[in-house]
Amino acid sequence: MNGGNMSASHLFRAGMPQSRFFSQCDPELRSPGKRWLVAGLGNPGLPGTRHSVGMAVLGQLARRLGVAESWARDSRCAADLALAALGDAQLVLLRPRRLMNVNGRSVARAAELFGLTAEEVYLVHDELDKPLGKLALKLGGSARGHNGVRSCISCLNSSAMPRLRVGIGRPTHPSAIQAYVLSCFSPEEQVLLPPLLDRATDLLLDHIRARSQGPSSGP
Repeated sequence: MNGGNMSASHLFRAGMPQSRFFSQCDPELRSPGKRWLVAGLGNPGLPGTRHSVGMAVLGQLARRLGVAESWARDSRCAADLALAALGDAQLVLLRPRRLMNVNGRSVARAAELFGLTAEEVYLVHDELDKPLGKLALKLGGSARGHNGVRSCISCLNSSAMPRLRVGIGRPTHPSAIQAYVLSCFSPEEQVLLPPLLDRATDLLLDHIRARSQGPSSGP
């Protein structure tokens, strides 16, 4: 991919507002060790819906890492980005501004800009086949019917991305799936969300830390 080795500093000089990323960051971010991209899949403008729970996890991750106020829009990848330190590693947090079915364009473009391979890209997304409150970190594999993941596989030309699958449950009738995923969590479900987002964040950070310290960058 053209520009695949573009550095973060070059990226910011090319037009991204550098001060918003680095003003509150550790100086080690300027010369990062291992770098990972974490993308929360969803639909822009539809926060609080089941299909956008991946974006909710990214919001909690940004709060945990102290960069919740550092999101900045990058028009080239049509996404909001924030940078965070995790030990000697650097995390690029991404929330696409494209619809779910084409989220992969934003993810692949950001991976290109930061010089990352598919194995270095984490996808966080909803999972119909798991009940709300259940999590699974899957290493590669098929899209399992998820259009956002399918888009990422197509645009990255790889299925190697680790995915954090966040259970949202499945409606009784298959014809209700579209309305179900685009609807907001019920008041009863919303009670379960804060601990779920915390556990999802813990799982992500523990996995990324282990890979950052390991002998290789592979899963």
